[in-house]
Amino acid sequence: MSEGKLAERVALITGGASGIGRAAALVLAGEGATVAIADRDLTGAETVAAEIRARAGQAMAYVLDVSQEPSWVTFMERLLADHERLDVAVNSAGISHQRPITELTVEEWEQVMSVNLRGVMLGTKFAMRAMLPRGEGSIINVSSSAGVKAIPGAAAYSVSKAGVCMLTRVAALECAQSGTRIRVNSILPGGVKTPLWRQLDSWDTMVKRLGSEDAVFTAFARSVPLKRYAEAEEVARAILYLASDDSAFATGTELVLDGGYAAS
Repeated sequence: MSEGKLAERVALITGGASGIGRAAALVLAGEGATVAIADRDLTGAETVAAEIRARAGQAMAYVLDVSQEPSWVTFMERLLADHERLDVAVNSAGISHQRPITELTVEEWEQVMSVNLRGVMLGTKFAMRAMLPRGEGSIINVSSSAGVKAIPGAAAYSVSKAGVCMLTRVAALECAQSGTRIRVNSILPGGVKTPLWRQLDSWDTMVKRLGSEDAVFTAFARSVPLKRYAEAEEVARAILYLASDDSAFATGTELVLDGGYAAS
C-alpha cells in the first residue's frame, strides 16, 4: 500500500464508518493514501481503520459531527497536527429521509439540511483552508441522483443533495479563480446497497414483506435501466478517479453514477 495512485497523500473521509464512506476509505488506502476516517460513530471508524491497517495500510479514526463547526475546528487541528497536510477530502457523511411535504416537519427538514448540506459546506470550507498552503488538492462531495431528478416523498433529501451540487460548482470556481490547483467535484450515486436505507421508516416493513434486504433492493431496481443497485465499492472507485491525477482537468464536475436512472 506504499505505492499507488495516492501514495504519500493524506485523505479525509467523513461518514467513513459505513457505507460509501467505508468503501472509499478502503479503496483510497489501497492506492497508498493515509486515510483519516471521521464519523460520529468513533467505534465504527476505529473498526474501519483497523481493517485498513490489517491490510498494511495507514489509517486513523477521529470523532466528528459534520453539522457542527466547533467539531470541525477541533477535528482539523488534530488532523493537521497528526499529518501536517491534506490532499484529498471526501465529504460523504449524510442521512436519508422519507416524508411527504404535507407531513414534513421543520425539525425534520433542518435535521437533514444540517448534515447533508451544512455538513458538506463545512467540510468543503475546512478542506479548502487546509489545502491552501500547498495550493493543490481534490475535494469530492457526495451528492445523489436525487439532486437532479425529483423523488416524491424525499423533498428534504433531494433539496439537500441539489444544494451540494451547486455548492460544489461555486467552490470549484472560487478555487480556480484564486489561482490554486484545488479541484472540487461532486459524485451523484443512485441506489447503492448501504446501511443508509435502514433509516427509512418503511424499510423494516418492506424487508418483512419481501423476505430480505436483497429482495427489497431488487424491487427498487426495477426503475433503474441497468436493473440493479450499485455496490458501495463501485462508487468508491469513481471517488478514486476524482481523487487522483487521472481527473487532473476535472473541476466543478458532477459525476452521475446511477445505472441510467436520472437519464430515464
